[in-house]
Amino acid sequence: MKTLILTRHAKSSWDDLTLQDHERVLNARGRASATAIGQWLNAQGYKPQQMISSNAARCVETWDLISAELPKVEKSSTHQRLYLAAPTTIYEALKQATRDTVIMLGHNPGIGEIADELVAQAPDHPKFRQYPTGASTIVTFDIPDWSTPFMGTGKVIDFIVPRDLTE
Repeated sequence: MKTLILTRHAKSSWDDLTLQDHERVLNARGRASATAIGQWLNAQGYKPQQMISSNAARCVETWDLISAELPKVEKSSTHQRLYLAAPTTIYEALKQATRDTVIMLGHNPGIGEIADELVAQAPDHPKFRQYPTGASTIVTFDIPDWSTPFMGTGKVIDFIVPRDLTE
């Protein structure tokens, strides 16, 4: 059994228009949301052993805030190829995972599209197909390792958006 936590980066700032998109950081709401998601993951017992992420500043900062609320993660990696990645690129990166419970952080539209493609049945949440910033899906797969084909076989265990936690 494998577990995936699929998270879109938290809300980013557009205050500094001189920054390249890749370098944008989180705004105050995004920082609060990332911390709330980390606290929620910990409280629910969703404790990743491996993190795979886009190397964009907003993904890295989201992970820093989430991970501050969790036990230490065994293995972490960031990748340029996951910056604004298509679902196939995200899937290929996930197939390289080596731990049982993996968290992946990325960007829309790819992260939302792969969430929909990975699961056998989408959760009954009005925001799932929009996959807003900070959205996180917890999916289990009945596979021996991540290299086994698993597209469309995931069982959604949970889905949350930061507004569910902060309002």
